[in-house]
Amino acid sequence: MFRITREIHFCYGHRLLDYQGKCRHLHGHNGKAVIVLQTQTLDRLGMVVDFSEVKRVVGGWIDATLDHKMILHRDDPVLPFLRELNEPVYVIDVNPTAENIARLIFHFVKSEGYPVVEVTLWETENSFATYSEPTSVSGRSSG
Repeated sequence: MFRITREIHFCYGHRLLDYQGKCRHLHGHNGKAVIVLQTQTLDRLGMVVDFSEVKRVVGGWIDATLDHKMILHRDDPVLPFLRELNEPVYVIDVNPTAENIARLIFHFVKSEGYPVVEVTLWETENSFATYSEPTSVSGRSSG
C-alpha cells in the first residue's frame, strides 16, 4: 500500500452555536489541513498523486472557499449582519467544529476523485480532529 500526505495551511474564523465555552464567540485559527491519499498501485510516473497537483486542486479550493473566511452555521444570528457588511463567510449546515471542517475537506477531496483515506484539521498546534470513512474488507470506501 502506498500513502502520501500533503499539508495545507490556511486561516479561518468560526464560532460554535449552543456552546458554553470560549468558542461561542467569533474567533480565528491558523489551521492546517493534513490530507492523506492511499492506493495499492502507483501511476505511470511512480506516484500516488503528484504533491503539486494536490496543492493546486485541494489547496486552491481551500484558498478560494475557506481561507480568511468566517465558517458559520446557517442558523448563526450574526450571519445577516456579516453579509450586510460584505464580510467573507462560508456557511455550512452543521456547527463549524474542527471535526465538521475536516469532514467538509474530506468530501471535497473525494469529490475530485482522489483516493483520500483521511483528513486531519489542526485547529491549534495542540488540537486536531480527523475524519475518515469506514472501509470494506476489499479496502474500498463503503461511502
